[in-house]
Amino acid sequence: MRLAFISDIHGNARALEAVLEDIEKRNIDQLFVLGDISYRGLEPQRSVEMVRKLDAKVIKGNADEWVVRGVQEGEVPDEVIEGMNDEKDWSTSKMTGESVRYLNDLPKEINEEFEGVNIHGFHATPGNLFEVVLPTETEESMKEHLMVNKMADIYVYGHIHKPYIRHIDGKVVINTGSVGLPFDGLAQPSYAIVDIEDSGVQTSIVRTNYDLERLVEDVKASDYPQKDLLSKLLMNASVSK
Repeated sequence: MRLAFISDIHGNARALEAVLEDIEKRNIDQLFVLGDISYRGLEPQRSVEMVRKLDAKVIKGNADEWVVRGVQEGEVPDEVIEGMNDEKDWSTSKMTGESVRYLNDLPKEINEEFEGVNIHGFHATPGNLFEVVLPTETEESMKEHLMVNKMADIYVYGHIHKPYIRHIDGKVVINTGSVGLPFDGLAQPSYAIVDIEDSGVQTSIVRTNYDLERLVEDVKASDYPQKDLLSKLLMNASVSK
């Protein structure tokens, strides 16, 4: 059984196309989408349309919640709320009401069993769409915030845009990284694969490529409200540069 997990598309339909083309070659049995589909990217509507056409199980991320009701105080620094809500308004202006309702109605977690292996999937943490758990957290912190479902063998999430795999007490914690906006310094879409075989479980992070330079040119030529910020995030693959 081969499973693929993607997350954090952020309206980057071109990166999504590249990832789906790569997944198509790998004989995936089940695909999961862990949220943040449309916000902060040039093609929010097309990104939702592409996801809806997939034979995939899809859950909500914090940015999907933002598309529905806007960015609220306490969720981001006060000084960036106005600009982020400008981005939200731009995104929803490009989307149909049906697409916004689709995001609103998405479930918030996945609990699945494949060949005796239990998988818990969520966007950020099981009980919070916004909480940040980084790869450098202690094992105790990982257990407290991510490994809440004691029945699960594998925990998979997105949100932080930094892919990694850790093994804790015989269990696996995976972050998919981001399809549309990587933040680990490598400007390539990422996703995760879990292979469940008789001999055990194998996990991997996959990176792929697309025409990033062309996308950045199109962002700069667009009417996107924070196009300089978006261009910088895309090119640097980091929020700290």
